[in-house]
Amino acid sequence: MVRDLASALQVAVARLRSDGDAAKSVVEIVFDAFNQGGAAQLAAWIALSNRYEHLEPVRDAVRDLVSALDEQVRATPDDPPRHISSALLLISLCAFGDAIIGGPLRDMLGRDRDSVRRIAIHLLPTFL
Repeated sequence: MVRDLASALQVAVARLRSDGDAAKSVVEIVFDAFNQGGAAQLAAWIALSNRYEHLEPVRDAVRDLVSALDEQVRATPDDPPRHISSALLLISLCAFGDAIIGGPLRDMLGRDRDSVRRIAIHLLPTFL
């Protein structure tokens, strides 16, 4: 499952490098990565059991994703640094939380299945 998560992030990197308007795709890929195949539950188990070494295969994929996003949003090398790591942190936490407890929370609040994704997509330009 950790390898699947890393692979999903690598797909996001490839899409960003080939598609100039792929920021929405990044949100979709990260949400899908946590929502499918039990990745969010595995991440929760890793966190609750304090076994973070199992996340090492994801580290390089996350770095590549930050680099690819940086390449997309910088017009020139002299552009000021963007808050890319903050954007990915927000997207990942939203995706993780939505996969773990999003369903019941959305029901309580009368929100539809894709509401958190839309919020993340809406907020992404603020960081980039």
